[in-house]
Amino acid sequence: MKHSTKTLRQRKNENLKFSVVAAYDASFTTAINQAEIEVILVGDSLGMVVQGKDSTVPVTIEQMVYHTEAVARGNACSDSQALIITDMPFMSYANIDDALFNAAKLMRAGANMVKLEGGAWLAETTTKLVECGIPVCAHIGLTPQSVNTLGGYKVQGRSDEQQQQLLNDAKALDKAGADFIVLECIPKSLATTITNSTSFSTIGIGAGSDTDAQVLVCYDMLGLSSNPAKFVKNFLADTATAKAPSIVDAFSAYKQAVENGSYPTKEHEYQ
Repeated sequence: MKHSTKTLRQRKNENLKFSVVAAYDASFTTAINQAEIEVILVGDSLGMVVQGKDSTVPVTIEQMVYHTEAVARGNACSDSQALIITDMPFMSYANIDDALFNAAKLMRAGANMVKLEGGAWLAETTTKLVECGIPVCAHIGLTPQSVNTLGGYKVQGRSDEQQQQLLNDAKALDKAGADFIVLECIPKSLATTITNSTSFSTIGIGAGSDTDAQVLVCYDMLGLSSNPAKFVKNFLADTATAKAPSIVDAFSAYKQAVENGSYPTKEHEYQ
């Protein structure tokens, strides 16, 4: 099965959750598709987990094109083909013209959708991308490209004012035509409100269990990260409960846990 924005929107309509894994090469893409994961995110997180940098800021559009092409080649060889979302890297969408130019590069490389970090200020850009045939995944909460402004990798939406702003951002991006939105490191209650107040699919990472989907980085969920975040679960090591003796089985266990609601649990969320 080849997944698309249409098939995944149908899952939301049927109250069926789906899974997203961040990956960056053809080999992991093959394993992810063997587990029938619905979405692969070619994240600019590759700057940290692949390149060893301390943030996503140095990642370039050329590097995102390279890794998208690698994932797309692996995806094309699979019977079950995931939807590919690619991050637009730092400063590649500072204005509408740049956004269109760089998003076109990523779509030609094999992306099915692009992801942009930011709130309501991206509504006009989102609408223009969608008008030009480029599906959009929004991203609010902890936005890693803004780490220097945020003062570190911190939970967002703690105060009532911040929560209202994030809700307003989500509604503006939903109205602008985004198909998905990533909600990163925000309180579960806020993620639940956004999920229930908008029409697009919400993808949680450190946002509780009530979102329409979950996303984890492949290296994190396989125990290859030295300092995993609170929301990470090692599905490869958790053989007692997840029964995951292989990488493909770990991805399958993750997919099953998301679908049946056993991941994330309270220990993985922020209040």
